[in-house]
Amino acid sequence: MTIRGYFSNLDIAWTNAAFALAAAVLAFIVIHGAIALFRKRLAALSTETAQKPIVDVLRHTLARTSNIAVLATSVLIGLEVLDLPAPWAQRVDHLWFITLGAQFALWLHRAIAVTAQRYFRVHGRGMEDNQVTVAHTLMIWALQWTVWTVFVLAMLSNLGVNVTTFVASLGIGGVAVALAVQNVLGDLFASLSIAVDKPFEVGDAISVPEFSGTIEHVGLKTTRVRALSGEQIVIANAELLRKVVHNFKRQSRRRVQYALRIDPATAPELAARIPKRLGAIIQEQAKVDFDHVNLVAMNQDYLEFDIVYNMQEADYGLFLRTQQAVLLETMRMLRELGVSTAPRAQRLVLQDGAANDATGTDVAGKDLAGKDATAGGDADGARRPDGRGGLQVRPH
Repeated sequence: MTIRGYFSNLDIAWTNAAFALAAAVLAFIVIHGAIALFRKRLAALSTETAQKPIVDVLRHTLARTSNIAVLATSVLIGLEVLDLPAPWAQRVDHLWFITLGAQFALWLHRAIAVTAQRYFRVHGRGMEDNQVTVAHTLMIWALQWTVWTVFVLAMLSNLGVNVTTFVASLGIGGVAVALAVQNVLGDLFASLSIAVDKPFEVGDAISVPEFSGTIEHVGLKTTRVRALSGEQIVIANAELLRKVVHNFKRQSRRRVQYALRIDPATAPELAARIPKRLGAIIQEQAKVDFDHVNLVAMNQDYLEFDIVYNMQEADYGLFLRTQQAVLLETMRMLRELGVSTAPRAQRLVLQDGAANDATGTDVAGKDLAGKDATAGGDADGARRPDGRGGLQVRPH
């Protein structure tokens, strides 16, 4: 059968066909003109309005409108005007689903890319570093593939294909792949988490329990850190995120706290002068906010002062120079006041229990040998069990 004979079996009048053609042409002009006019209105908006999230995403999304989809939609509108038999009406319904579904998938494809790019531009402070590029690519790839997978499955289901078994197979295959590469996937998602949450960035100085250094590169699976000792440390992203990370680059101030211990035999009058003198030393330093100097502990071994001040800048070199100046001035101040920081000396008496047997003294303390229980009666006091020397005094 020829094509002309095939279409002649549809029993379509020429007037009906001409009306359908006119409807299709008119629909194409209206749809194409409406989209072009809307895009022109969006382009004419002011810069401030055009930068709003919804306007920006809508403007870029409409730019992905397919002329083929517009043409197919116009043809389908014309076919709706025709008096088609039942099989053709069902086929037209399938074409409607495929055409509109493909166009919506194109719009979502573009909207995902624009939204992700805008998100990273805002949260990345305008910087396009390596980790933002990696996360941007991963997020767009995953979401766009999800959109097209859902569209293909929906299209097959609309055409009468049973996709239940296919979906189940995808689920089982996905679980198997995830279990096989769970460590790699864990590092990939950790990389995405680093890029989105930004606990650290390239160039940040960080410290973890095992090492300290500067971030050089954040990849899909590993992060490279230049240690303070010079070597490069490569660590998995997931393992790094499980640790407590100290980020020093984002430190705006530095709090300094230390203790000063002095001899407990120091006179109260001298101890009372230390906080004021030490506070004056700290206040003389540049870029320092003095907090307090207080006596917080007193026992038989030492008197302890708690000293706290804040550096207005987090620069580590400035902190070291300031702390050195404070400590040196504190040493001069203590020497001037005559205050010692040495611990109190303690006496330690060593006594051997076997000495009682050597002297002949019983448990009740009676002298069985008729001699002095100290076995020697040294005028200077008790001697050691071997008879050499007296009490031993050791500093503690």
